[in-house]
Amino acid sequence: MAQRFGGRYSPGTDVKLGTTPRKTQRLRVDPAGGRVNLLFLPPVLLAATSLTAGAGTLILGLGGAFLLASGVWLLREGLLAEAEYNERKVARRPVLPRKILAAVLAGLGAGLAAYTNEPSLTAAVLYGIAAMALHLAAFGVDPLKNKGMKGIDTFQQDRVARVVDEAEKLLSGMSQAILRAGDRRAEARLADFQETARQLIRTVEEDPRDLTAARKYLVVYLRGAHDATVKFADLYARNRDDQARDDYLALLDDLDENFAARTAKSLLDDRSDLNVEIDVLRARLSREGVRLEQPAPVNTKEDQ
Repeated sequence: MAQRFGGRYSPGTDVKLGTTPRKTQRLRVDPAGGRVNLLFLPPVLLAATSLTAGAGTLILGLGGAFLLASGVWLLREGLLAEAEYNERKVARRPVLPRKILAAVLAGLGAGLAAYTNEPSLTAAVLYGIAAMALHLAAFGVDPLKNKGMKGIDTFQQDRVARVVDEAEKLLSGMSQAILRAGDRRAEARLADFQETARQLIRTVEEDPRDLTAARKYLVVYLRGAHDATVKFADLYARNRDDQARDDYLALLDDLDENFAARTAKSLLDDRSDLNVEIDVLRARLSREGVRLEQPAPVNTKEDQ
């Protein structure tokens, strides 16, 4: 079996032999990438070219630039919200259709930009409609319906959403705090723990009944991990204390194992609940005179 080459002085080889290797961090692609950043160029050019024109053209040009820039900002937020929606199995549609509003703002901004060059209402409207249509064709519209929400208590889902938002804020704060430490090993270990925590978050989102059992992990434990990360980053940035780093990594190991165990238990409980529902259904059908055939066992050589 092929093995990864490593030695005493190789980077990332401080894991003891025989231990289970860390899981690989899932890559996250930024949905609002370079193509969105390029859209900031038109409002900048429009504002720059309007500075040398008259007062009326200046006002219209700056107004168009503001609308175009606001549309790009809304588009970025809409793409991020859509990526979160697509990643989750259970999700609500965005309350604010940001991508559609971004297309409207792009149309209005393009219309004003056209009017500054050619003061014709017809031309401005046509340019605005064309810009809005191209925007929708390039980036699409927002998700317009809920996903996987049938049979789920909306009140319970709202409670889950509040806990998840708080947990995500804590995870984000940990990512920002660990940068102050300037230690690659601590950053990588924290990223592994954050992925484990997000697996528990997704499990709770898919089945809000797990909130009661997981609330302690997503609120109390994550708050403690956040505070510990902040204190470690400040301490390690001052004196580079190796013992403090080892203690912090050990804490992340314990938290990772506990969060993973909680996720596994939630999935096991879900399977047990399904088996109970199947048994109850079989009993009811049996009382009605309907008998379900059990799957035939697979014959093995020992049985023959």
